[in-house]
Amino acid sequence: MAFTFICHTDAVSEGGMGLFQAGRKSVMLLWPAGGELKAYRGRCPHADMPMEEATFNGQNVTCPHHQWGFDATSGKCVTHLVRNTLHPYPLRIEGNEIQVDVGPVKAPRVPA
Repeated sequence: MAFTFICHTDAVSEGGMGLFQAGRKSVMLLWPAGGELKAYRGRCPHADMPMEEATFNGQNVTCPHHQWGFDATSGKCVTHLVRNTLHPYPLRIEGNEIQVDVGPVKAPRVPA
């Protein structure tokens, strides 16, 4: 596994969320109230839309585009009877760094 630095541990607190970049990949960190920190792909699995303006109530994250909701602990959809789930990434904490394995990291695109 190739873990990549995402942010420092103080960037997300219990009951909160944060969106970060690892090269070209978006990473959504969710820390459910009373649970463990989770890392997911920062795009909705329903329509592959960015989760940049998603809302999080401490248990469920809701996509801003079509209001699909997902359980922060499991990634499973909670608003529709579908198999769509958030794509999880392996996560580890080393010292004060949150690191996620997003696979090969490509440099961000440079605007033309």
